[in-house]
Amino acid sequence: MAGININSEFDGGNIRCVDCHKVDDIQLEIIKDHQSDFYQWFYFRATGVLGHDCQFKIINAADAAYTDGWDDYQAVASYDRNFWFRVPTDYTDGVVTIKHQPEQHAIYYAYFAPYTMERHADFIAALLEHPLVNLNVLGQSLDGQDIDQLIIGEPAAGKKKIWIHGRQHPGETQASWWAEGFLSRLLDDSDAIAQALLSKAVFYVTPNMNPDGSRRGHLRTNAVGANLNREWLEPSMQRSPEVYLVRQMMKQTGVDFCLDVHGDEGLPYNFIAGAEGIKSWSERLANLQSTFTDRLKLVNPDFQTDVGYPVDAPNEANMTVCTNYIAEEFNCLSMTLEMPFKDTVKTPHKEQGWSPERCQNLGTSCLDAITAVIDNL
Repeated sequence: MAGININSEFDGGNIRCVDCHKVDDIQLEIIKDHQSDFYQWFYFRATGVLGHDCQFKIINAADAAYTDGWDDYQAVASYDRNFWFRVPTDYTDGVVTIKHQPEQHAIYYAYFAPYTMERHADFIAALLEHPLVNLNVLGQSLDGQDIDQLIIGEPAAGKKKIWIHGRQHPGETQASWWAEGFLSRLLDDSDAIAQALLSKAVFYVTPNMNPDGSRRGHLRTNAVGANLNREWLEPSMQRSPEVYLVRQMMKQTGVDFCLDVHGDEGLPYNFIAGAEGIKSWSERLANLQSTFTDRLKLVNPDFQTDVGYPVDAPNEANMTVCTNYIAEEFNCLSMTLEMPFKDTVKTPHKEQGWSPERCQNLGTSCLDAITAVIDNL
């Protein structure tokens, strides 16, 4: 139909328009990550759609990375790119169909609420106004972007080293929203929990480990198709400088605690994946992990411990994975926090599902969980 336009040529965008001549049969394809077969992230703008009963059909959904992610899934939409709401979405015969009648001439649709590199830059700039925040540019990505790390707190003998990072998988934007909540509370001078933690620890936070994939609109990989969360055993500056540089810094400072923040396509739950399969897994680490998860579940009912990934058998951990490598290398509590792309089963929110605001709230709650373990790390 004349006048309808589909575009994704912007920060974090991803879609290819195959045909938009029929309003009820707008055919789209998700573009693969560069030098990779991974794809599932989409983010695009539709214009000229006011009042039309649109059907946006992602015709290559059947070959996406995680097809179980389409089951019971609803896409998100926004007119202003600040408030994101869920829209009716169906997965049938290998095609994802978004059915929506826009109320404005232009609207954005995405796999989850996007978190662009521009927003990242704005957030970092705002945080640097706080006197306890120092910026450590670890180096540059393969596309030449800075890899920003925030060092928060006053170093002193005996202080714990708390490491946090997110967006190893760039399409998992939940991690960036989570970091906003976590860091905003950590730097709240009136928050007693935050002040207690900063008296005991220094925080090393890399909110976005994959700036190239984020800007390119990738689901899972960096500029050359490397899945960063499978690069931890033997990273290189040629293939995975993001991991190489973080790992190098870790060896300089040491690590007492690490939380790697992710999103999961298929499971409609928030959960922790631990390092039970490493050779040096111990009762001490098991107790620390259960203390952390028990406290997080207590303070935030959106988190649960009943459903998650299968636990690795003893000595069967994949040591290329961040959580496993760090737990073994530093004999510390190291965990992966997973958040859903879908709504949570037990605590649903009809209009927004799992949302940026709920990610932020889970981030603030994680300070309480760290408080529960910090004295025993």
